[in-house]
Amino acid sequence: MSHAEDGWVPKTRLGRMVQAGEIETMEQALNSGLQLKETEIVDRLLPGLEDEVLDINMVQRMTDSGRRVKFRCAVVVGNRDGYVGYAEGRDDQVGSAIQKAIGIAKRNIINVDRGSGSWEDRTDRPHSLARRTKGKAGSVTVELIPAPNGLGLAAAPTVRHILELAGIEDAWTKSYGNTRTTPNLGKATFIALQNSSQSRVPRHARDVAEVTE
Repeated sequence: MSHAEDGWVPKTRLGRMVQAGEIETMEQALNSGLQLKETEIVDRLLPGLEDEVLDINMVQRMTDSGRRVKFRCAVVVGNRDGYVGYAEGRDDQVGSAIQKAIGIAKRNIINVDRGSGSWEDRTDRPHSLARRTKGKAGSVTVELIPAPNGLGLAAAPTVRHILELAGIEDAWTKSYGNTRTTPNLGKATFIALQNSSQSRVPRHARDVAEVTE
């Protein structure tokens, strides 16, 4: 099937492989060992990806020409079926900051390793985490714990939004530190999911610690 009508001209080897049909799934793309640098790859392989703004914060900085105001937005994207990305974006305008964050979040996409939360579960459908995991960002640490089918998400709103978009339906969570700092709470949750993932992430790929532009 030709996608020439969408006007995308790939700039990377991975993009060219996706456009040529050599890579047909996001799992193949993440396992290719090639850096995911183009948002169009994610748009092609994960159509219908949802995004949600977790936090908008105004950042002021004094310069020689006076006070400069920027907006920092924390965003999560996901397909509610194992794929999720998180990022922060900064810009002079709120809308531009959100779009910038969405683009970075797509390039940060990971495949979450899901499983059954209890040996007693009578379902083969992955609904929880495959294993206990932990992530840290700033002063915030988030711990994610597999839970049995039907428990739901015992989590703060920010953590819950990220888990829902990742396709996690049941989990216990614990968070420590200054959890009122939404960006750090979101980043720590994403890092915890990243740490639990079995998807091979290239060493040269963009680190989640550098999710701002």
